[in-house]
Amino acid sequence: MILYHGSNCEIREVDLSVSKVGKDFGCGFYLSFDKNQAQEMAEKKTEQLGEGRPVLNVYEFDEKCLEDTLLKVLRFDSYSRDWAEFVLQNRRNRTRKQMHPYDIVIGPIANDAVGFQIRRYVSGLIDLEKFLTELKYMGGITMQYFFGTEKALQYLKKIDVL
Repeated sequence: MILYHGSNCEIREVDLSVSKVGKDFGCGFYLSFDKNQAQEMAEKKTEQLGEGRPVLNVYEFDEKCLEDTLLKVLRFDSYSRDWAEFVLQNRRNRTRKQMHPYDIVIGPIANDAVGFQIRRYVSGLIDLEKFLTELKYMGGITMQYFFGTEKALQYLKKIDVL
């Protein structure tokens, strides 16, 4: 399977120590099988940082490794209550310490207004069902692949830069 990481630069080597806190599945390296979504992310990141150029880092990932009992894998096949609670837990974590034991997490991408929706939910302005609806990515279901450990990164092979 081909996965894409949109950025404002080429990623020569993945460094988990520079990953950001408060992301959907925690600190880690995120990829998408949706080339267009990754391109949008590259453009957005370039604009936010005001430097570099939109770049798609292309990786090969052998999904057979997901059956490896040495890897801890969590998969959400669709938007669900469990997915929303997992995203909420990770988005509220402002430390680099993982809130879960998984090497790889696969699941839908939340929309860009996650922080706003979390504040609405925590303050009681919306219930969990509305929170889940509001988190859905506006482009339909696009799955993201989270690699949170060095062990998980061993299953990614960089093949190109676009």
